[in-house]
Amino acid sequence: MPDGNIWTEILTRLRDDLDDEEYRRWFSNSVYASDSGDQITVWVPSAGDARQILQNYSDKLSRALAGLGRRDTVVRFLATGYTGDDEDDEKED
Repeated sequence: MPDGNIWTEILTRLRDDLDDEEYRRWFSNSVYASDSGDQITVWVPSAGDARQILQNYSDKLSRALAGLGRRDTVVRFLATGYTGDDEDDEKED
């Protein structure tokens, strides 16, 4: 990998495929955590962000991974904090 980590490489590919606002909203606050080979772990601000990314960008992530020779790798998003969405989920219990 030239500069940085696999997540940096994926973000470079995603940035080319998304408009600036979309990229800023969903990916600019993501932080690489680890790469075990078959799973890349990425920190995102909230569980709601993780859900939105997985629901709306899975295909783009898969294409980026395939382009990097990592077709069988999954990206796991972990929330670093809580937002209003998370508080609403807790109230439903």
